[in-house]
Amino acid sequence: MTATSPLVLGPLLRFVGEHDASVWVETAAPARVTVAADGRAWHAASFVVEGHHYALVLLDDLEPGRTYDYVVSIDDEQVWPPAGSDLPSSSIATLDRTRATLLAFGSCRTSVPHDAEHHASHGVDALRTFALSLAKGESPRSDVLALLGDQVYADETSPQMRDFIASRRSLDEPPGEEIKDYAEYAHLYQLAWSDPAIRWVLSVVPSAMIFDDHDIRDDWNTSWSWHQEINRTPWWHERLVAGLTSYWVHQHIGNLAPEELARDEIWARLDGAGPGEVDLTGPLRALAERVDREPESYRWSYTRALGGSRLIMLDSRAARVLEPERRSMLDDDELAWLDEQMTGDLDHLFVGTSLPFLLPPGLHDAESISESLAGPDRPQPVHRATEALRQVVDLEHWGAFQSGFVEVFELVMSVARGERGRPPGTITFLSGDVHHSYVAEVTDPAGHGASSRIVQAVCSPIRNHAPRAARADVADGQGARPPDALARGPDRRGARAALPVGAHRGAVVRQQPRRRRGPRRAPDPALGHR
Repeated sequence: MTATSPLVLGPLLRFVGEHDASVWVETAAPARVTVAADGRAWHAASFVVEGHHYALVLLDDLEPGRTYDYVVSIDDEQVWPPAGSDLPSSSIATLDRTRATLLAFGSCRTSVPHDAEHHASHGVDALRTFALSLAKGESPRSDVLALLGDQVYADETSPQMRDFIASRRSLDEPPGEEIKDYAEYAHLYQLAWSDPAIRWVLSVVPSAMIFDDHDIRDDWNTSWSWHQEINRTPWWHERLVAGLTSYWVHQHIGNLAPEELARDEIWARLDGAGPGEVDLTGPLRALAERVDREPESYRWSYTRALGGSRLIMLDSRAARVLEPERRSMLDDDELAWLDEQMTGDLDHLFVGTSLPFLLPPGLHDAESISESLAGPDRPQPVHRATEALRQVVDLEHWGAFQSGFVEVFELVMSVARGERGRPPGTITFLSGDVHHSYVAEVTDPAGHGASSRIVQAVCSPIRNHAPRAARADVADGQGARPPDALARGPDRRGARAALPVGAHRGAVVRQQPRRRRGPRRAPDPALGHR
């Protein structure tokens, strides 16, 4: 967009169902935003946060299985599609229960330049590659893109981001080259989503997002010790408040179906508001401060209906219980909510969690042991050494929270056994974080009375450093599947999952028999993944 355009960022096509959709934008000033399609128009007034202006336009009464070309106007000036663009028009494709749903997923995308230097250091941007392939008609259009964390990196900034930071404060001032406040977060999101191809693909493929640590900071909520240490720094409070506030604005509200959005305590302030912009700065800052003290007081997790299947996007960061006497990936309220969502009578059940639920067995065991050795009943030298190791090598996945792991695995087995309705064909965990891709599957689930296949699919990174060992695995064909290996479910309404962006990065969930690859282990239904 031009420097004088009233459209700063977007449009992002966020929620899409059978009858509803939402479109998100950032505007340059207070505005009335209009999305027009098929001879109809939907409107929303902008709201303001920390001096930045946004709108989420809700579309309703759409027909299932239809594709609607749309345009965006701000105060009656058409701003999208951009003039002179060689990319296709933007459109909304509503869900159709009579056909298979295609779900793409991945995580960990840094926003560095698309040049030879950064291709060598960070790899080719897989999301941008997907966008260009989709624009040429070479890749199928996904019904939803699940982005499983690290959509932005607040602690590893690009040269362009550092230039912006340096224009407003000294890089010698804590937190240095990292993000400090909302203004810097807003610029970080602009860098992440402004490339023309990225901007276009996010305007045509609905996105479902959840945060991971780098959206806030590396190792966010790893342990009680980490939490205490970071809170002693002079800059952390503002960083956390800005990170969660900007997450609500840029990611969270677009995640929600209209009925879930209507129940959101902050969004409710916009319902029935009078003329003029509503300023959500104060309420959002108060919310961010509250949820850090009382994680159970607000829910970041949510669900998406995918035809006859369901996607659960699970908060694996803010909802943690970190007290040394009781650690869990999910607090009691979050676990109770998950219990309600884990049901049968679905074709397929997907659980999006930024951190892999099923790790390679040796790594899972190491994380479980580290949790025990860092416990409060251990001698202080052992506790301190293990805590330091845990933070250095990121021993903070589900295996390091054994209580929560066992409770969630029991829910999975209950669904797979048909105790909560007809068992789905598959129960698939979708994850990222670990900067390599793999597919793992629970062996012999029938031996534990389960009818569903239980799968872990990991696709990471979309664009970031990959470990040397992982790159070697990909080179010899062990770490990925080609984009044409998309696999349909066992019936025409089944869901299929992949990140169809290139053979070097893509985890494919095949919901049909295949030769087994990758790490496998049969969890004991009573003890979890041993």
